Amino acid sequence: MTCVIISIGLPLTLLAIYSLYSQVKNDHVAPIYIINLLISDIFQFCYMIVKVAKPDWKIYRIYRIFNFIYNIGVLASVGFMVCIALERYLVIAWPLWYHVRRTIKISLAVCVVVWTLPLVLLLFVYFWVKSMVMITILGVLSLVPFPLLIFFLGGTLKSLSAAISVSSDEKRRIVGMLVLVLLIYTLLFLPTIIVFLTEEVRDNDTLIKLRLILVRFSPLADLILYFFIRKGAIDKLLASLCCCRMDSDDNSRSSV
Repeated sequence: MTCVIISIGLPLTLLAIYSLYSQVKNDHVAPIYIINLLISDIFQFCYMIVKVAKPDWKIYRIYRIFNFIYNIGVLASVGFMVCIALERYLVIAWPLWYHVRRTIKISLAVCVVVWTLPLVLLLFVYFWVKSMVMITILGVLSLVPFPLLIFFLGGTLKSLSAAISVSSDEKRRIVGMLVLVLLIYTLLFLPTIIVFLTEEVRDNDTLIKLRLILVRFSPLADLILYFFIRKGAIDKLLASLCCCRMDSDDNSRSSV
């Protein structure tokens, strides 16, 4: 399974980064956070490749180094998911403020902060905190984005009607991206957080294996965000879904 994820996800991730980088050069700020999210996925792919290669894990330093890189990638990916949701929320809820403030320099500064925080946190946790305490700390910090993602989605839905300057296609893409980010976090990351915070299930081998499998699927799920940032087929899909929903609503009203 890990080999399949690597063989599919790694080349597609590199292609997506290259494609999105061309948009950034044209002064489009939105892809910057998705590019960094995909780079954090490459960190995870590096760990998976070494895991599949099965080196001599008895060398404790090798295990610590690649496990450290993997955890940086996972924490950074969660951080950039929050950045993507925040940026999309600002487009709808605060369009004028966002139009003035959105610059490549500010976005790059935010990216530096998101990369630095996991690095500093993990350095502190790895060298100065006991193992069980480390797991609890990581679980608590990883749970913080959950209410933020819900707030950004709810605030965006509430402000949709007031966002006159945003086209209908763009609104659908933004809502679809926010829903996708929340689903990725809930389905793929939340089980790991529950295992970290619930002492009773930490020794359950089945749950531990399940949460490892789910987290390893996150780089593939992140690739779907690439299609929401680009105009094209995703617009037709979202438009058809909205039309189906409107038709079902009309049928329910007529039956009443």
